Amino acid sequence: MPQGDDGRIMKTTISTSGTDILINDKKVYSDIEESNRSTHGLLFNARFIQGIFDDKSDPARFARFGFDAWDPAAQTDRLIEALPEWYSYGLRAFTVGIQGGGPCFTIDSSTIDNNPFGTDGTEFDPAYEERLDRLIRAADEIGLVVIVSYLYGAQAARLEDGLAVRHAVAGASRFLRDGGYTNVIIEVANEQDIDPFRKYHPIVSEPEGMAMLIALARSESGGLPVGCSGRGGSVFREIAEASDIVLIHGNGQSRQHYYNLIERAKRYSPDKPVICNEDSQAIGQLTVAAHTRTSWGYYNNMTKQEPPTRFEILPGEDTYFALRMAKIIGIDKEEPSIEEQYCLHGLEPDMTYDGKRWIRLGSLYPESINFVEYYRNGSHYCTSYDEPFAVNFISNWRQDGVAVDGAGEEWIAKIVLRNGDIVEKTGSTKGR
Repeated sequence: MPQGDDGRIMKTTISTSGTDILINDKKVYSDIEESNRSTHGLLFNARFIQGIFDDKSDPARFARFGFDAWDPAAQTDRLIEALPEWYSYGLRAFTVGIQGGGPCFTIDSSTIDNNPFGTDGTEFDPAYEERLDRLIRAADEIGLVVIVSYLYGAQAARLEDGLAVRHAVAGASRFLRDGGYTNVIIEVANEQDIDPFRKYHPIVSEPEGMAMLIALARSESGGLPVGCSGRGGSVFREIAEASDIVLIHGNGQSRQHYYNLIERAKRYSPDKPVICNEDSQAIGQLTVAAHTRTSWGYYNNMTKQEPPTRFEILPGEDTYFALRMAKIIGIDKEEPSIEEQYCLHGLEPDMTYDGKRWIRLGSLYPESINFVEYYRNGSHYCTSYDEPFAVNFISNWRQDGVAVDGAGEEWIAKIVLRNGDIVEKTGSTKGR
């Protein structure tokens, strides 16, 4: 069995065979009795990008959301504790970022110093190494794959030049090689074509440069599978051809646009797995993934990317994704009652920041919803037509906050279904 420099033996090995993902030389999910054969070889996953997050700039600001203090080690511990339950629903991979990701709703990400590589890319902060090692090994114990993402756009300015980028990619890859990890996929950069990379590092943003970095990561890691994502809806032929696994992001895509993205990725590399490792809470996209026989990645921007993060399967959105994933795979889980298939989010006591909260509706079957009308203290506030039915909707992964009323609020979500039925969910912050 593979082992690292410290002699510890790994239990979980990832490999590919054509378009299939294999764990321990078997197609993923083929070991589950009565599982759906169409899912064998897929890799349903979630974005837990902040699993080893820290902020050297101002960590005290992350004492929030019901947490009295910021503790990066405790953040990693919470993710490790959550993994077995996620596994039971069929999750077989998650993405964690060495430079983290976001947050996107509450704090300017560019003010966060979450770069363990140093300005010249030659360092790797030992505290980050320790947290990443614990996380990968915990995943290995229960049969999970870790997609390790190296570079994040909001940290791009903290690497001084292209040479620093190469140093960071090579150093992170050697760390994974020396650890003997066999349950890892490398994502060289999160969305290589976004503006910060274009501004600071053409070697990342240009497809030819990224193809070179992919080859560097593969070589220095000892042959771990490597890929790189573009922004939502983006895939480049040069990157797909250079990758072992074609990584895509579905952010901001309608179901038709997402389907078109998958078809384009398949044309570029027809003999490789296509894995979406970031989309949104829009679990209706799972239908497209199932029909195209591709892997999909759940991304809850609010509860899973705003530190301090609650990584467990929370009521509502998380639960609905977990249940839909299990159903597609063929894992027997009890379906909630009709009343429990809708959840009004954003009114939780601790989930406010800078006088704002983020109201949205979670649904087990969002495809059945025509639109949602929101009422605040009896007055119509807005109507949301697109999944995931957020107040102040911007995209399927973004929304604006709602100013908190100090006197308390009563919210009603009037859910108009496509069959004409109406369901209402209510919530209140009065009396708190």
